[in-house]
Amino acid sequence: MRSYAIGDIHGRRDLLLAAHSLIAEDRVRTHDSAAPVVHVGDYVDRGEDVPGVLDHLSAGVARGEPWVLLKGNHDRMMWRFLEEPEQAEAHHWLSGNIGGRATLAAYGIEVSCDRPFEAMRADARAAVPQAHLNLLSGLENSYRRGGVFFCHAGIRPGVALEDQTEDDLVWIRDTFLNDTRDHGALIVHGHTPVDAVTHYGNRVNLDSAAAYGGPLSAVVIEAGEVFLLTAEGRVPVRPAR
Repeated sequence: MRSYAIGDIHGRRDLLLAAHSLIAEDRVRTHDSAAPVVHVGDYVDRGEDVPGVLDHLSAGVARGEPWVLLKGNHDRMMWRFLEEPEQAEAHHWLSGNIGGRATLAAYGIEVSCDRPFEAMRADARAAVPQAHLNLLSGLENSYRRGGVFFCHAGIRPGVALEDQTEDDLVWIRDTFLNDTRDHGALIVHGHTPVDAVTHYGNRVNLDSAAAYGGPLSAVVIEAGEVFLLTAEGRVPVRPAR
């Protein structure tokens, strides 16, 4: 059983296209056009081409590509800004270095600090294409395939995988990251930037910091093994000791 996965994209359409190209090359080598490609979320914020990322993903879904799109915390914040403005996350999205204002600016929206929330939201509702709204509204919280469980941030240890909450799946950090027990499946996630794809034995972190100038990593997982896809082919990602 083979699965592909891609880490946090954060508005880097250029890196996303390159990752999909690496997967296409591996498909040719394996004669496998059907294995799913799991995107672990955070398509928006911080990178310069959020609209381009959502265009590319929306078009692929419309074509029937075997893609699984999971929900990241940044994606949920954008959705809540657009559709659930009463939620605290909708306002948090515009604060600090989260990236919401830069994402809105990429859609041509004026985002000065003194501009009222509702004025920016009204402009966003007019500027963000329906296809992008549809994509954000249809994101999945998790995906399990065989002995691998994919999610954005991680899981709450000790809770059955089928009982995980959305809040934990898109936001959890230390409670999950510091837990070394077997979770009943290999957890493949992003959310917390690391220098390179890292295998911790019970989990694999795919977020190689594309949002901060790092690479966007694509992997293939089969027969319990994880391989980073590179221009030179597969590179094994073995558990850290």
